[in-house]
This record gives sequence, structure tokens and C-alpha cells, in this order.
Amino acid sequence: MQLFFIPDFITIICPIFRKIFFFEKNSGTGLSAREAYCPADGLICIFDMKILVVEDDASMREVMVSALKKEGHTVESADDFNLASEKLGMYAYDCILLDIMLPGGSGLELLSKIRKQDIKADVIIISAKDSIDDKVAGLELGADDYLAKPFHLAELSARIRSVARRSRQNGDFSLKCGNVTLEPETGRVYVAGKETGLLKKEFSILEYFMHRPGHLVDKAVLAEAIWGDHIDQTDDFQFLYAQVKNLRKKLQDAGADIEIRAVYGFGYKLAEK
Repeated sequence: MQLFFIPDFITIICPIFRKIFFFEKNSGTGLSAREAYCPADGLICIFDMKILVVEDDASMREVMVSALKKEGHTVESADDFNLASEKLGMYAYDCILLDIMLPGGSGLELLSKIRKQDIKADVIIISAKDSIDDKVAGLELGADDYLAKPFHLAELSARIRSVARRSRQNGDFSLKCGNVTLEPETGRVYVAGKETGLLKKEFSILEYFMHRPGHLVDKAVLAEAIWGDHIDQTDDFQFLYAQVKNLRKKLQDAGADIEIRAVYGFGYKLAEK
């Protein structure tokens, strides 16, 4: 299979990512600690999506995973049909980048399974097969977009942002619970209209709960959603407890009328005070 980058990809494809600048809060840039500004397209990156890259070519897979991680996403990968099926059965993703030609099966067959199982994830087909028939088949099976190889990483990033926006009504990403408003696109949290500073993982944890207000969340499920696949198999969740403790204190100090409650023997839930 042909790689999607050319030999000079370091200087031709990668500048889009080398020009993403991350700023610390109060650094004088006007951007929050979780914002990244890309001069090439003038857009603020969408952070903290969990993405599954299903691609059998090791070099291509490595480049995509590395680039998406630099944008702040949690990224996992699978190199064949069976591993991808296994991951989709065990873990939840926001976006799936899916090659058509896979060892052990077809990406289109995997897409059909995804939609039949009502897996809530955006799916972008990434394939060297650029025929109209393949595009039509993928879109009819429920793909959200189709990107033909070769492509630039800048276009891949833009496609991910685009399908994410389309999956939200009117493109509004803001989440509201009680007097707390969270804006995933800007990385800002407001309590009673006043901005409250959170670290990246604290923000991700709060965002996860605000998508599921009142729902019991197992600590292992929360850990793998924020830190990635297989972290849920750890025997020690001290790293999670520490992050949740800090987040709860910040919400309390800011005067939030919602809180993350510990449910003994299970995990947590977001509830009104």
C-alpha cells in the first residue's frame, strides 16, 4: 500500500502541526491554557476527542497518531479488522478513522457493524480506493466523510473538526449544567458567568461528566475515556482520584451549584447540590 506522505513530508506536510502553538494561561497571548491557534487556517483546535485510527500500514498509522496527539486528542489505533472490532466492543470513541482495505476483513464491513450496533461515533473513511462506487457505498453505510489518499495532515484535521461540528446541533459545543458552562472548542469553563481555570485532565473529566449528568460512571470507564485504552485495567486509580479531588475543590471554590459525588464501590456521578 502506498504511503500518504511523500519523502519530504517533514517540510511539506508537517508545518501545519509545527505552527500550532500552545500557550499557558496568562501568558499574554489572550488564549487559554487549553487553546491552540493554527496560523495556517486561523482555527482553534477541538481538544480532547477520543479517536481510533484503523489503518494497517504502520508508517501511515504512526504519522496520523502522532499528529493527532499533538493536537491534544486521545488517540488509539488498530492494524487489522479483528483488533478494531475488539476495541470497538470494549471502548467508546468520538471519531473513527477507517481504512477500507484491512487484514482480516473490509473496512466497509466494520462500518456496517458500527452503525448496526448504534455506536455513537463519527466515521471518516480513509482509503487509497478513490472510486465513486466506494464513496457511495461508504456514505450509504453511514460514514460521515470520505478522504482519499494521498492527503495532507492539515486536511485530515480539518475533516475531523468539520464532522464533529456537523454532529452537534447548530455547531454549538457548549455544555451547561446548573451554573456551570463548559466550552470544548475554547477550553474554557465558566461558573456563574466567571471563568474558572482548569488543567487539561480536569477539563476532560468535567466534560465527560457534563455529557452524562446524573449518570453513574465507573472509575475504570472514566479512566480509559480520559487516559486511553487499557488504563482501565490498572489496579491503582490514585492518579484518577487525585485529578477528581482537585476538580471537585476548584468547582466548590468557584461556587458551582453542581458537584461530582463519589459513589462508594462504583465511581462517580455529576449531580446538583
